[in-house]
Amino acid sequence: MSRKLPILDIIIVNWNAGFLLEACLQSVARADQQGFVLSRIVVVDNGSTDGSLERIGGMPLPLVVMRNEDNRGFAAACNQGAEGSRADYLLFLNPDMVLEKESLSRAVAWMQSALGAATGILGIQLLGEEGGVSRTCARFPKPCHFLSQMLGLYRLSPRLFPNHILSRWNHRENRTVDHVIGAFFLIRHPLFEALQGFDERFFVYLEDLDLSLRANRAGWHSYYLAEARAQHKGGGTSEQVKALRIYYALQSRVLYGYRHFSRPAATALLAGTLTLEPLARMVRALSLRSPSTVLETIRAFFLLWEGLPRILRREKAARKGLSPWRI
Repeated sequence: MSRKLPILDIIIVNWNAGFLLEACLQSVARADQQGFVLSRIVVVDNGSTDGSLERIGGMPLPLVVMRNEDNRGFAAACNQGAEGSRADYLLFLNPDMVLEKESLSRAVAWMQSALGAATGILGIQLLGEEGGVSRTCARFPKPCHFLSQMLGLYRLSPRLFPNHILSRWNHRENRTVDHVIGAFFLIRHPLFEALQGFDERFFVYLEDLDLSLRANRAGWHSYYLAEARAQHKGGGTSEQVKALRIYYALQSRVLYGYRHFSRPAATALLAGTLTLEPLARMVRALSLRSPSTVLETIRAFFLLWEGLPRILRREKAARKGLSPWRI
């Protein structure tokens, strides 16, 4: 009988998540598993040194642990965890998530329903540390959205300069959206395979947005299911390395622009990121009288300038159909 039920695999990428990983897995163990078979929970560890893997032994879960000697990046580790899966659905789950009892069962039930037949990717309502509903859905960004973001214009006037994040919607009802955050990212396995998984040029950030856009272009949509909920700390382990976090976010934006915008628009976005944004960030950091933010900003843009030739070589290789990781 169980073979008639849909099969779910969960993939969690860990990088020094500490006790968060343990709490996440404990919540998975407590979650209702009616209506599907939980085949595997794959924890892909990207070279953690905090002993977080030692905390998770002996849990009553079909746990598989993959250890990487260094940090391969989020997109690459997700693809690694999905390799060999025979599941109908893949759930990419952040280690700073804590599921509620019906988080999994309601999500899978929607995907199995007639109403969910055209849904390729599903996200659920995420609650922040203080219990408020997080704004986790987005529209597909245009260059103007990134311009607003790099200059901080959306902070000055969200009405005149909207961000691509749907921050003005309260996220309290179900609806079709362009994109759901990758913290709880449930996708049909055949779709994931057809799209060849996450684009590994994105080390971290925007790899989920890129996949959502490619799924949309393939005829599938993303859906936000407010009636299923989970808790999300937010920031997670990236809080440990703020300069690197900024650098990877900027790098991913450049890559996203060259992949999905016209070449002139992508080049203009790159120019703005290299010239206008550091000035805007420095002005804001100085206004906040935050020396640490100033130093983090300087280091992040130094890393971007230093890595730019490699980023552009890989992008050029990918356009020619070559493996960007050989460059």
